[in-house]
Amino acid sequence: MTNQTIPRKEYPRPQFERKHWLNLNGQWQFAFDRQNIGEKEQWYRSESFDQQIIVPFTYETEASGIGEEAFCPNIWYQRHVTIPQEQVGKKVILRFQAADYVTKVWVNGEFVGSHKGGQIAFSFDITRHINEKEEFNLVIKCEDSFSCFQPRGKQRWVEENFACWYVQTTGIWQTVWLEFLHETHLETVKITPNIDRESVKFVYQLAENSFDDELVLKTKITFENTEIAEYSFQMNRATHTAEIDLTSEAFHWRIMHWNPHTPNLYDVEFTLLQGDKIIDCVQSYFGMRKISIEDGNVLLNNVPIYQKLLLDQGYWKDSHLTPPSEAAIIEDIEKTFEMGFNGVRKHMKVEDQRYLYWADKKGLLVWSEMAATFEFSDEAVQNFTEEWTEVVQQQYNHPSIITWTPFNESWGIKNIYTDCQQQQFTEAIYHLTKSIDRMRPVIVNDGWEHTISDIITLHDYEEYGKRFFDRYADKDKILKDIAFNEGKYAFAKGYEYKGQPIIISEYGGIAFTDEEGWGYGNQVKNEEGFFERFEAITQAIKDTPYVSGYCYTQITDVQQEVNGLLTETREPKVDLKRIKEILDK
Repeated sequence: MTNQTIPRKEYPRPQFERKHWLNLNGQWQFAFDRQNIGEKEQWYRSESFDQQIIVPFTYETEASGIGEEAFCPNIWYQRHVTIPQEQVGKKVILRFQAADYVTKVWVNGEFVGSHKGGQIAFSFDITRHINEKEEFNLVIKCEDSFSCFQPRGKQRWVEENFACWYVQTTGIWQTVWLEFLHETHLETVKITPNIDRESVKFVYQLAENSFDDELVLKTKITFENTEIAEYSFQMNRATHTAEIDLTSEAFHWRIMHWNPHTPNLYDVEFTLLQGDKIIDCVQSYFGMRKISIEDGNVLLNNVPIYQKLLLDQGYWKDSHLTPPSEAAIIEDIEKTFEMGFNGVRKHMKVEDQRYLYWADKKGLLVWSEMAATFEFSDEAVQNFTEEWTEVVQQQYNHPSIITWTPFNESWGIKNIYTDCQQQQFTEAIYHLTKSIDRMRPVIVNDGWEHTISDIITLHDYEEYGKRFFDRYADKDKILKDIAFNEGKYAFAKGYEYKGQPIIISEYGGIAFTDEEGWGYGNQVKNEEGFFERFEAITQAIKDTPYVSGYCYTQITDVQQEVNGLLTETREPKVDLKRIKEILDK
């Protein structure tokens, strides 16, 4: 494929961007391994397979060129790769932004390694397996299952779709690429803004075994092409921490905050030098913003913010969980703003880094959620914990993310109301998340049956505005005594309200009678019927004084679930201006 026809050809990791890389998206050889005989028969030595697929789209999607929805737990990819001449002599890293669920890699028939986890980025050093002056044979096997002990989110675990569970995602579903590095290079930089101190903290981490006495690391911060600060130090250990003052005469000794109205971003360049020679250079950015909680409110930059969120599952008709293009990502964000919402709850999906980049750029508030397991066991606890830890670390630097939401509606912890073991698991995840990120609030079990949680979130698909308003009129009852949603309570047994903000984080879900599929409650006949119901329930939430935000279900239809404000192909089903007018009242 030519560069012009490579799908998702943009750099996949915009918060840690280097110049020297090779996009491996596009056409690969592909094979189903329904009997799981490939490893025994040494398919990893194959020079081709019997089918073709377009990466990064999974075989279940039309965008992949295959479009077969039947589940196959073992699949293979193969292609030949040539290292660009100008990159010969460098370390070669094979990177995956995401592949579901177990990924195994062979180069020229030699096993490189494996990785478990379907939501997160990972990589392999393939340098010693290749002759960089010759074409090499890259073979990948992906293994998946219908196990309810692996984080799967909205992916079905049976042969057919049902309710709000959709076609599974198997194999590579985000960009695959090569990066070319010096032996000594930066591995990560953790960026923590502090608007009260008008400073930003960096924690720099060198790659393993890349350390010597001559290393100098330079950090240069700019805003709108004006230099704000520069900091250099000798990297005499693998990890280094620095806090840099951002006040500058150029901007009247004030810092530029990030918020939905003015999503200011500072650019930062990290340059690693060995003597006078530049051996690594990384472009990044950050936003100066603060999320805190005070007197029952969520505060952005020390000011209460009313959150008007839209549930967003990040599905597309022809490419499912994989955004088909960067333009498609931008369209979804712009339509969210056009309808009057100021944020999204990314539901049961760890979102593409390019989506988060555009959320950062445009000022979209994001709740970052984890794909759920659906049974509780030691295996599920380990799988979930390992992957969630990576999610928080990998997404930490994005200013658009204002909330972590590891659990939803007791999925995977179905007995949490009374089961102490499941309660303790959620407490452990809460504290683990806080140990990595003390900046952001953590919601434990979004919807109901909270244990410890920084925000109390309630799901309610009541159709009638008056009933909605009456139900929530008595705050003490809703938080203590009333089973408000089909027998669900706000708290698990043994836990109680401690003054947290309260948000209705799912409501609405209105579908039309002429649509094939389902929505919540009775389907409406026409647009006027939609707006009558939408305005009544939305206004009921807005009129409830102790509620500090809401999340409407949902931005688009998803397969058989047809309660979107837009169709799967992003066509509006109602007048979007009227939605905004109602939200802005």
